Amino acid sequence: MEKVALAFSGGLDTSVCVPLLEEEYGAAEVIGVTVDVGQPQAELDEAIETARALDLEHHMVDETEAFAALCLRSVRANASYQGYPLGTALARPIIAQAISEVAQAEGCDALAHGCTGKGNDQLRFEAVWRRSSMEVVAPVRELGLTRAWEIEYAADRAIPVEAGNEGDWSIDANLWSRSIEGGELEDPTSIPPEEIYEWTAPISSRPTEPAYLTIGFNEGVPVSIDGEALDPVTLIEQLNDLGGRHGVGRNDLMEDRMLGLKVRSNYEHPAATILLMAHTALEELVLTTDERNFKRYVDDQWAQKAYEGLIDGPFIGALEGFIDTTQGRVTGAVTMLVHDGLARPVARDSEHAVYSKEAASFNTETVHGIEQSDATGVAKYHGFQERFVSESMREQQTDIEE
Repeated sequence: MEKVALAFSGGLDTSVCVPLLEEEYGAAEVIGVTVDVGQPQAELDEAIETARALDLEHHMVDETEAFAALCLRSVRANASYQGYPLGTALARPIIAQAISEVAQAEGCDALAHGCTGKGNDQLRFEAVWRRSSMEVVAPVRELGLTRAWEIEYAADRAIPVEAGNEGDWSIDANLWSRSIEGGELEDPTSIPPEEIYEWTAPISSRPTEPAYLTIGFNEGVPVSIDGEALDPVTLIEQLNDLGGRHGVGRNDLMEDRMLGLKVRSNYEHPAATILLMAHTALEELVLTTDERNFKRYVDDQWAQKAYEGLIDGPFIGALEGFIDTTQGRVTGAVTMLVHDGLARPVARDSEHAVYSKEAASFNTETVHGIEQSDATGVAKYHGFQERFVSESMREQQTDIEE
């Protein structure tokens, strides 16, 4: 290979990949590509500084708006995989595509990532990259590297990687979520130390009074907070800040990965938690029973494919045909209570509500031509087969006793 485009975060894995690509793979030139999907500015700065220290040609691509739009698109599908709102999973195809475009523009003949052979990201990156004719290489996976080996290698080569938690835990953050894995967290019996969290406040410093906020939706997409129209990035940022101050959006999961491994993952996702709960509450108001029942299956399938990094596949497109049909009526507002690690809907409103106060009230007799006594016939038929079986079994028992 002559020229390799490396997915570069500036962290341990991707930093050691720079010399390894030259030494072990014979790359004549390596360029680093960092894609901004809403990471903390400190992480982006670290990537720039580390690339400079490594004398690495570095490209920074801003895909924050595209990523935010995809996150809100996922809300329409109530997208969550085993309680995880897919922050990393949704980001990877966007990152991979941006890197591929830079690689093609720069005349690269290979693409590289720093993923291990045990995680999901290798599959998500390569699902996009293998559409091209460029070679795909994965030094950490192919050379069987461990995190301990990488730390020692970086120290021996004076590779400038941030010390501290980055050496113990694998951290990935973007606009939608922050994940923490590895180190002592790999022991399911260990209690995560408070220090691993950055977005969500500990119990001791959360506000004593709850916050109420109203999320406005247009055809399933969150568009406003308390009546103020906001662009997707700003809306998510504001909810991350508010929800995080109240400790909302922590998850400690035993996650089933694509390769069959069960892995412990810790996540922070305040905005995602608030928006997914609000959207579900609005769907409960406006969708019929059959729509809701079937959509749960559709949503599960959407989340599964998104988890696999196949967000642009034909199956997702087919699922979204149904989702689009239902979301036409998911317009309205939901008031959320946010407090002490909890976010829950406390009010909702929509002109498309499949709800009649008069019909549901205990204080009305006749509504839409239906009277309470009309339910008598339904009650007589309800459970008929179960009663039939019970009577038949009693008759058989009586015959046996006689």
